[in-house]
Amino acid sequence: MSEAKTKPTERSVDGFIATVADDKIRADCYTIINLMETVTGEKPKMWGPAIIGFGKYAYKYESGHSGEICMTGFSPRKANITLYVLAGFPEQTELLQKLGKHKAGKGCLYIKKLDDVNINVLESLIKESIKFLKEKYSN
Repeated sequence: MSEAKTKPTERSVDGFIATVADDKIRADCYTIINLMETVTGEKPKMWGPAIIGFGKYAYKYESGHSGEICMTGFSPRKANITLYVLAGFPEQTELLQKLGKHKAGKGCLYIKKLDDVNINVLESLIKESIKFLKEKYSN
């Protein structure tokens, strides 16, 4: 089995954020860090070259594939900020309807900037996602 590419690194979170060209997005990154740090009680850590993650959990799929990944996190990409907060918990759809301007993928939430979304709803998405993952993968 191949080794996971997305794993904790020693790369500096501040150094990574410094590479973000847009001042507003850089500021949004620090707001998201503060929010995720408060919700998780964990310090930010780089996962792979471009994901800022908080906490971790071990997963194992029915296929037998297993690994370890951050409990929650985000990455400031060129087109948007990608947040890893969609774990498939029951209240997810309802919260997304209240969030504001966004796009959603299978496990990712895409926003252009924090001003486009309700920060309290985003906090609820993070909390519920973490709660769901802890319950699902607690074994």
